[in-house]
Amino acid sequence: MKSASPYIFVDNCLKVMEHYQGLFGGEITNIQKSDDGKCLHAELHLGNSIIHFSDTFGKIQEGDSVRISLECESEEEIRRVYDSLSKEGIITAELQDTFWGAIHANLVDQFGIGWLLNYQK
Repeated sequence: MKSASPYIFVDNCLKVMEHYQGLFGGEITNIQKSDDGKCLHAELHLGNSIIHFSDTFGKIQEGDSVRISLECESEEEIRRVYDSLSKEGIITAELQDTFWGAIHANLVDQFGIGWLLNYQK
């Protein structure tokens, strides 16, 4: 496993990130916006750590605003983790190739923990 990082889904993502940057310092990077101006993805780098952020797209349930993002080392690893976490869980986005050159999936495991899995090819 390369890394595990928090991934926060919140309205007004960039404004919220600026608030946390003012509080903690760090650098906001990798901002990716949708055609309607919402933030698809952005990162707040704090030392050796990254907190990932995204605007919400539609209503999210309370308790689902923070997930754990896993960056996997190989295709075999992401498939093993996906198979394991999805047993008795809820798949919210199937394991699939993405437009950003990765294999990616979203799911909630049997314990109610939300996961974003990614392997950058």
